[in-house]
Order: sequence, then C-alpha cells, then structure tokens
Amino acid sequence: MQQPAPGPAPERPGPLAGIRVVDLSKILAGPYLTMSLADLGAEVVKVEHPDGGDPTRRWGPPFQGDDATYYLAANRNKRSLTLDLATEQGEEAAHRLLARADIAVENFRPGSSLARTFAYEQLSARHPHLVVLHISAFGEQGPLAGEPGYDMTAQAAAGLMSLTGEPDGPPLKAGYAIGDLGAALFGLAGVTAALVERTRTGRGQYLTTSLYESQLALHVNWATAHFATGERPTRLGSGHPSLVPYQAYATADGHLVVAVGNDALFRSLAAALGLPGLADDPRFTTNSARVTHRTALNAHLEPLLATRPTAHWSALLQGAGVPAAPVRHLDEVYTSPQTEALGMVQTVDHPATGGPLRQVAFPVSFHGVRPPVRTAPPALGEHSAEILTELGYDEAESARILGGPAS
Repeated sequence: MQQPAPGPAPERPGPLAGIRVVDLSKILAGPYLTMSLADLGAEVVKVEHPDGGDPTRRWGPPFQGDDATYYLAANRNKRSLTLDLATEQGEEAAHRLLARADIAVENFRPGSSLARTFAYEQLSARHPHLVVLHISAFGEQGPLAGEPGYDMTAQAAAGLMSLTGEPDGPPLKAGYAIGDLGAALFGLAGVTAALVERTRTGRGQYLTTSLYESQLALHVNWATAHFATGERPTRLGSGHPSLVPYQAYATADGHLVVAVGNDALFRSLAAALGLPGLADDPRFTTNSARVTHRTALNAHLEPLLATRPTAHWSALLQGAGVPAAPVRHLDEVYTSPQTEALGMVQTVDHPATGGPLRQVAFPVSFHGVRPPVRTAPPALGEHSAEILTELGYDEAESARILGGPAS
C-alpha cells in the first residue's frame, strides 16, 4: 500500500529554548543582541518606560504602523512590558522578572540612578544565578568611561571613520551601525559563554563590552600593520591595504569588485582581460610589488573596465575563476536568487498594520534549518498584563503598576 506523503517537519526548539532574558536596554546594540538570543529560542521580555518606550520607536520615517522601521529591525520574537523602573513598584516588578531570568542586558548610562539601582553588586546578591551584560559607549575604565555615545561617535573615536572614504575626501561613517552591531555580536558571544560556565559553577557573572572596544577588536590587520610599522593608516576608498587589485572599479554602467588574493589569480585576471603582459611586468608579478605600484596597475585596469558593462566583466572574470561581484543596491540584494535560496528574508504578520512585515533572518542554520522569525516586534506594553500575571500579580496590583484603573 502506498505510504502517505510526509507532512512538514515539526518545528525544532531553538538551541536556547528554556533560557529567559530580561532586556533592559534600548537603541540598537542591546536590542539586537537580545533579538539574536530570541531568534535562537530564548524567551525575551523587553522592559520599556511607559512614556514612549525605546526611543527607536520614533526614529523615523519610515514607519510601519505606529513604530519606526528602525525599532522593528531589532525587536522581533520578544514580548514588551512597560515599567517605570524609577518607582518602587516598577523596581520590585523588575526584580520578580530577574529572579526567574538567566540573562539581563542593560545599557544604563554610567552614574545614572538606574545604573546605581541595578548595579551588579545588588543584582548578584538577590539573583546569584543571573548573567548580567552591561553595554556602554566607551568601556568601564578610562577618561571616556562616563561619556554617553552613539554608534557614530564610537566610529569616530575608535578610528573607523579615519579608514573609510576616498583618500582625498572627508572621513565617512560605515553604511550601517557597525559600532552598535559589533558590540552586540561580541556581547552575544560573551553571554553564551557565561551560560556555559554557569553549568560548571552554578553562578552567574557580570560582563561588560562597549562600542569602542568592539571597534578596536575589529581593526584586526589594520592594528597589526600599525604595530609593525608605526605608520598611520590612511583611507584607501574601496582598496585593500595589503592586496592589489582588491577594490571596486567603475564600469560602463556601475561598479565591479575585483578581489585578487594571490599571484595565480592575478595571472588569471590579466589573461581574462586580454592583458597577459601585466603578469610578467616586474612591477606586478608579486602581490608585494602590486601593493607598491598600486597606482600604476590601476592605470591599466581602470580605463579598460570602464569600457564595458558590469554584467560583461562579472561573467568574464567569474568564468575565469577570478572572484568578482557587482556592487548591488539593497533592493537587488533582497530579491536576488542567492538571498531567496538561503531563506534569509522571512515574513511575519504584523498586527499593528494588519499586513506582513519582512525581516532579515538570523544568519546561522542548525541541522540545515534557519531559526524562524516567529513573532513581530511587540507594540509598546503589548504583553504587560500577561507578564505581570505570570509574575504573580493580581489584576488590581497590575493596574497599579501599569498606571491604570483596576477593572
């Protein structure tokens, strides 16, 4: 007898299923980190002030529903609870939440009343199992430790803007918030490592990271080159300090990135472009020589690549085994066959608009399955009543905490 076709595979619990997270942070670094934990299966409660909540809810246009898309980008798969943490009732409700949590993430301004109220010394005394991550702009020590900061100030202070832009142009920030996102990703590694250590010790701990520190960690080869030579690195546009040719070139209708990582690839490039003599020119035979004679080599490549469209050169070089890619706009990226094949753009119902909300999904798959976008970013206080009930408050107590009348 013919067997029925198998149904869809059951949804696997995420690797962090059962882990509870209290998100006391706002803006981007903390919320992106906690969203990543939520993507991995953790239960995340986002605690927001009743008066407006996370400031990024208003960082628009564009908006979708009542909230700015900036907020929507970093808060899916969470529940929202509104508490005024400066009040006795709000503080006590937060402690009930923390008592059952595994991780707390905060970015309270150093020296603020909330930083003092929720200092790790107090938290560890009441909740010794808790892993607490504090994210700041510039770190816990040093002359800038107490300074507030946003992503752009971190990019400036930590040197990224000095490396971004054309050599004869002004310094530029990176196209997206790599200061915030770098701190989020290093913080994510830190809290998951602390959870592993807790399985051995039974105790939580206090972790810190900052936008500034994360930027220094991402300098990588720029730092080691400076330490070796003592020279101040300068902007190279899209060029690479240690590889040539490794940059974007103008074509007849756009730009093409050519990435030559070794001498064999350069010989393949020269042959594909119909310039085999370049590979025998002593100025260009080795990568070291090409770095020294970057301008001279580009004098051959730039006018040639400008004569034909991007698609022509991309197909030609890829066919020759030379890494090359068109510089695409985001609308092209999101609709590309590669993005579709990877399932990186997912859709979730967004109750506030009555329509779909598209999201870029978590970039790691488990057993070949990408963690799903389960729920839309919550409306402000959307889950307050149900969370307070879970914490043991009755209806009248919840109403007092939330500032409304009991029914």
